[in-house]
Amino acid sequence: MSMTPPEACQTPEACQNMAQVRAGVDVLDVELVALLARRFFYMDAAARIKPDRSDVRDEARKAQVIANASAAAAAAGLPPGLAETLWEALVEASIAHELARWESLHAQVA
Repeated sequence: MSMTPPEACQTPEACQNMAQVRAGVDVLDVELVALLARRFFYMDAAARIKPDRSDVRDEARKAQVIANASAAAAAAGLPPGLAETLWEALVEASIAHELARWESLHAQVA
């Protein structure tokens, strides 16, 4: 007997059971991963554009990005501190990715 996977609800309020909630979360997770991949493509572009390795880490920009995410999260009604925690990890991972990409691009030029 095969079971058809549950359909995700159009809205969380429309969900009637946990299978629907989980299906909705799974759909969102796929969308989030696609958005993260797109964000990292911008890190690839930054690595290509920045002329010096020391340009990769920009603490002022990091603070701005985290503040922007924090403000957006507050406006969306998310729990305080959530965006700061997530974006700290995201920005640090982005910097590490960009640095590795910068080094691989510029090692080829040298």
